[in-house]
Amino acid sequence: MAKRMKRRLSESLAASIPSLVSAEPMSFSTELPDSSQLSGTDLPAPSSESVKSDRSKGEPIYFGPGKTQSSQLSGTDLPAASSESVKSDRSKGEPIYFGPGKTQSSQLSGTGLPASSSESVKSDRSKGEPIYFGPGKTQSSQLSGTGLPASSSESVKSDRSKGEPIYFGPGKTQSSQLSGTDLPAASSESVKSDRSKGEPIYFGPGKPQSQPNHCSVCEQFLRDTVKFACGHCSCRDCAESALDQSTCPMCGKKHRKTLDEDPILKVKKNLQKAMKKKFSFISEGNGDKQTSLKNIYTTLYVTTGEREGVSEEHELRHLKGSLKKQSSLDSTVNLTDIFKPLPNQKKPQRTVLTNGVAGIGKTFGVQKFILDWAEEEANQEIDLIFIFAFRELNLIIREKSLHELLIEFHPALRPFKDSPNYAKAKIIIILDGLDESRLQLNFENKKAVSSLTEKTSVGILLANLIHANLLADANIWITSRPAAASQIPAKNIDMVTEIRGFTDPQKVEYFRRRFSDDLSLADRITSHIQSSQSLDIMCQIPIFCWISAVLFQEVFGGDEKTEIPQTLTEMMAHFVFAQTKRRSRKYEKKSEAHKGKLLTTQKEFLLKLGKLAFTQLLENNLIFYEEDLKDCDIDTEEASIYCGFCNTVLREEEVFSQRKIYFFVHLTLQEFFAALYVYECFVTKKTKQLGNFFNLEDENHALLDLVKMTVDKVLEKKNGHLDFFLRFLLGLLVEPNRRILQGMLTSVDPNEDTEKKALTYLRSIRRKNLSPDSCINIFQTMVEMRDHKLKDQIQEYLQLDNRSEKELTPLHCSALAYMLQVSKNELEELDLKSYNTTDEGRRRLIPAVRSSKKAVLNDCKVTAEWIEHLVFGLKFLFSPLQYLDLSNNDLMDSGVKMLCDGLSSPCCELKILRLSGCLVTQKGCEYLVSALKSNPSHLVELDLSYNHPGESGIKMISEKCQLERFNFKHHGEHRLKPGFKKYACSLTLDSNTAHKKLLLSDGNRKVAWVENEQPYPDHTERFDRCLQVLCEQGLQERCYFEAELVEPCTIGLTYKSIVRKGDTADCRLGMNERSWCKSCSEKGCYMQHNENRIFLSLRCSRVGVYLDWEAGSMSFYKVSHGSLSHLHTYKGMVFSEALYPAVELFPHSSASFC
Repeated sequence: MAKRMKRRLSESLAASIPSLVSAEPMSFSTELPDSSQLSGTDLPAPSSESVKSDRSKGEPIYFGPGKTQSSQLSGTDLPAASSESVKSDRSKGEPIYFGPGKTQSSQLSGTGLPASSSESVKSDRSKGEPIYFGPGKTQSSQLSGTGLPASSSESVKSDRSKGEPIYFGPGKTQSSQLSGTDLPAASSESVKSDRSKGEPIYFGPGKPQSQPNHCSVCEQFLRDTVKFACGHCSCRDCAESALDQSTCPMCGKKHRKTLDEDPILKVKKNLQKAMKKKFSFISEGNGDKQTSLKNIYTTLYVTTGEREGVSEEHELRHLKGSLKKQSSLDSTVNLTDIFKPLPNQKKPQRTVLTNGVAGIGKTFGVQKFILDWAEEEANQEIDLIFIFAFRELNLIIREKSLHELLIEFHPALRPFKDSPNYAKAKIIIILDGLDESRLQLNFENKKAVSSLTEKTSVGILLANLIHANLLADANIWITSRPAAASQIPAKNIDMVTEIRGFTDPQKVEYFRRRFSDDLSLADRITSHIQSSQSLDIMCQIPIFCWISAVLFQEVFGGDEKTEIPQTLTEMMAHFVFAQTKRRSRKYEKKSEAHKGKLLTTQKEFLLKLGKLAFTQLLENNLIFYEEDLKDCDIDTEEASIYCGFCNTVLREEEVFSQRKIYFFVHLTLQEFFAALYVYECFVTKKTKQLGNFFNLEDENHALLDLVKMTVDKVLEKKNGHLDFFLRFLLGLLVEPNRRILQGMLTSVDPNEDTEKKALTYLRSIRRKNLSPDSCINIFQTMVEMRDHKLKDQIQEYLQLDNRSEKELTPLHCSALAYMLQVSKNELEELDLKSYNTTDEGRRRLIPAVRSSKKAVLNDCKVTAEWIEHLVFGLKFLFSPLQYLDLSNNDLMDSGVKMLCDGLSSPCCELKILRLSGCLVTQKGCEYLVSALKSNPSHLVELDLSYNHPGESGIKMISEKCQLERFNFKHHGEHRLKPGFKKYACSLTLDSNTAHKKLLLSDGNRKVAWVENEQPYPDHTERFDRCLQVLCEQGLQERCYFEAELVEPCTIGLTYKSIVRKGDTADCRLGMNERSWCKSCSEKGCYMQHNENRIFLSLRCSRVGVYLDWEAGSMSFYKVSHGSLSHLHTYKGMVFSEALYPAVELFPHSSASFC
């Protein structure tokens, strides 16, 4: 019944509508109208097309000159009734043509109407012919006859469901047509792939894009395009069905190469297939489980930076600074675009070096880059991508040519044979894991290899490849840990990037995703990580997050009462035990109830792993081979038996030559196993097994002596690569840390009290040759030994309102520097003189500069060693430092040269640099000009006052540096004296101000108290009650003077306006806002201003006073045997008038200006 009613309705509408539209459309043109007619009954079937879609529009009005659009509505057939919204443009009929020339030729012809279709209204294939706005010929596509595309189940999310895009350009239109019933078959192509896109719209001038969306022969939608030299395109079916496959089926020209004739294309397809197979599935940390790379890959933060030469610190120290800048990435790059030009880049990036600590995701990033290319989702302009892993290259012993090496690693290259096709292809070569290389990369070797077929060693091949002697047009991408990056000369690197770790939100996301079925456990783990600075830093590394997740899931589960590890040593011990228990359950089909018994059965193998870890750690090797295992008495079959354990601790992989390689899941695990082995050798007195680490002939050494020797040995290492090994080793001395490994490790004799004695030794280390970072490692080792006393003291110190009263030891300063670095808040100002400590203590605070916005190191006896650490802060990628004051340090030109190494770094964002009074000459100016030319973007203010730059130096900086402010006042040759001598001033006492019981002598340079009044004439400026006297000279620049004092005595500076009559506070030095002084009496020594006293621990008979009037500061020093000890500094003041040196005496006291 429903069908009959529908048919009747259609017939009724078809009979009534032609009478309304059968008349020919009106034409106001001066030319003859076109022959278009309204004939036929063929009209489109009713549609449920969305009224919001532009595809529901009818043919638009044509106002242009020339021929009208060729689409026709001919015949008497009209569309059937529709429920189309009257508000939609699609409810419009054919528009009126007002233009000159022929009218629109569109007709309604034929009687055939298309059958109803279930085509999704969301599909672009429900579109009619798109609108043509360009001049010239119209689009040739027509809606004629009964041929319409068959219904399809094509995904509405796929771009292939689109019709021909609109063409707005001049010239010929796109030739694609919607004719007949031919449309592309449905496909399961991913909607996220760029390959699902149709031809984009062309807006540019000139000829439009030459490649259509449809085959020129069969008019099918083009998927696998074959382009001919003549410019025509066809689908591969039409191209291969032609009698002569090298002939264009459209024009007959013979220039097209077949797939077999184009070796680059053939190799690309084969190589992409091989790469997809190799990198689609990988293992995150557990070798038992293969996971889709796309499913586990987290977008990495990659920043541009600068390579720093040989790293002088453990690589994990790099992570501390990045905590502060995770959310403010000024210069980030996407790995997909790593070879694309950066803004304002002057030369192309042939070679890119990507740094990152172990486990940060360098290899995963490379694999994702290759997989996206192999799946044709990115970088399709690249013909070939080759990857060499150094861990595999290490196995190549024989000499090879580059062509042979490429084929051995990538068999898909065999069709190239010895042909010169490399030169025609766009190539990327990836060298992954430079830090794992055991090759000799000799870049100074003069042997140049330029032929792809010339045989030589692999090391020389790679050096020539990086030098661009081989494949000069290829892009090179090198990945490395920071310590190994310096193997590549800086001149061969065009850009340096650094992969950074997880941000805090990403850590939370990782654990909540990992434990999605138990979010309370995820939140508990996250909370614990955030409460531990060490663990929080380590979890910036993705693989360490995986280790943490495995550990907490295995050991703690959902038990709220389980004790969480408090140190990294304890955490690693739990992890090793958990994996040992896991192996026992999985492979021995039993569960040991007593962990001691379980570990005892596995002890021999675990200690063999420890020996492997230790011997390779000394060589800084992270990758091991079968021969390395044999050297440590590990049989490869034995390793395979323990594969369940190895997959989460020591991994095993087969490489291209079917040989096996081994590596610990992360560097910290290797360091922990090394510590386990050394600890056991110490306690069991088997130190000879440690090889040449100690060179001990006698094994009968006390455990404490061995610990001391180890500490000294590790602290000798400038690069700090044994830092974590030392922490773990001494951490194992503490019973709670090693309790979980009961049964594996021999206990320490409690009567020896080794733990407390080791801590005492660490506190006593005072060597000046230790770097500040090594001193910080001592503090971290104490924390690992569960000694939190020092940490608690620093936390209390940071809560004090008046910190200057608290004296800090050098070890306190190391702890403070560490805590300032790991704080997630940047330090606004670090003023070294504000800390009550020794010069050694201030030196140990230098690392905190990296976490400060403003660093004030003026008058701190900065040495060349300090400059080295400051330079690292300037070159530190995450440093917020913008203000650096090094004034009044005798840097000389040599120190300026060292400093300029940091200033020239692109990472340096310093805005203000003060080098006032630093013994800088013209030579130093030359160094500064060179540095600021290399990095001209940031520095806006330079202070070189009180130096001797000479007229040429001043001119050089003024003309060649883009500075907003340049201060070179008070310059001259006399400013080249060391220390404060360059500011020395000659002072004489003013007799008109002296109290009558003060006797002046020695040319008015000395004053003494006398019992009888002196016959001074009356004067308005004379003190009548206070035993005081002023100097004649008023000071308004930088000045320094010294005075010998016989206590009790007060010396200071005052405005001339100080009250002279009476003995009130307005008259006395230090008792009012007009004066500042240092006083010594029977009550003690103290600084005083405006009645505020600051007591000093030092008494002194000779005092030095330094005034920087313009900076608003004055400093007091104890002078002893020519050296100065800082007493106190008043700063942040604004002086309104000249300051006069002044003295107040008491009975039997005296003062003499030197």
